[in-house]
Amino acid sequence: MVMASSTIDPTGASTITPAGAGTIDPPGAGTIDPPGASTIDPREAQHFGNMAKDWWDPQGSSAMLHKLNPARLGYIRAAVDLHWDGDDTGFTPLAGKTALDVGCGAGLLCEPLARLGATVTGIDAAAENIAVAQAHAVQAGLTIDYRAVGVEAMTGRFDLVTSLEVIEHVSDPAGFVRGLAEALADGGLLVMSTPNRTPLSRLALITLAEGTGRIPRGTHDWDKFLTPDELTDLLVRAGLTVTDVRGLSFSPATGFTLSDSTQLDYFVTAKRV
Repeated sequence: MVMASSTIDPTGASTITPAGAGTIDPPGAGTIDPPGASTIDPREAQHFGNMAKDWWDPQGSSAMLHKLNPARLGYIRAAVDLHWDGDDTGFTPLAGKTALDVGCGAGLLCEPLARLGATVTGIDAAAENIAVAQAHAVQAGLTIDYRAVGVEAMTGRFDLVTSLEVIEHVSDPAGFVRGLAEALADGGLLVMSTPNRTPLSRLALITLAEGTGRIPRGTHDWDKFLTPDELTDLLVRAGLTVTDVRGLSFSPATGFTLSDSTQLDYFVTAKRV
């Protein structure tokens, strides 16, 4: 196992580092940042930073993420057990492993990963989110290393790298995927999720969810959504092997569930061999 190079403060506190420097291209500019440059879109970072105080409120502006979390955690747990030949009855399948959550927000995924036994690092472009995440981890008695940086600023490698509903908010998806791949240890597992670019996702996420206020207006840009084939191509070009693509669907009766349909949203797992 390759350990991350970061030092975790046993009190749960960590120093907030300014977001990684680099040339940031505006969305749609059509240029690719050089390796190591930041893929953070400052407008996106500000948008999500403005939501920081409500992140842990299941009825607040991030309510949709709270509803997503059970399906997310179910998928990640199954992927972890499959990848490392784990026992699905165990409580800490990530014990002894390092995990990096990229675009962690205020820690909705980092905290469950820590409870599953991982040594967790969470990074986000918005320092406001990191401050809320740190405070909540302390209240929960969890030790998580939080940093306000982009993935390009990370120097360690991690056994598990997660990035859920994030790639559609960056300025350079190809550069972002390269950063994720560089953060993944040999033999490691990458789990991503993102909306598909389909008429259904436009209707559900923008026309209905944003139009009715269930998601803050301006959260999504449909043109920045990636299809499964497009994301798979980026992962392969970054040197990873895609092992699974799984859909995420929604119904009023059951909420968000794993599905064979990728029309709305989907997960992808990949590995470094």
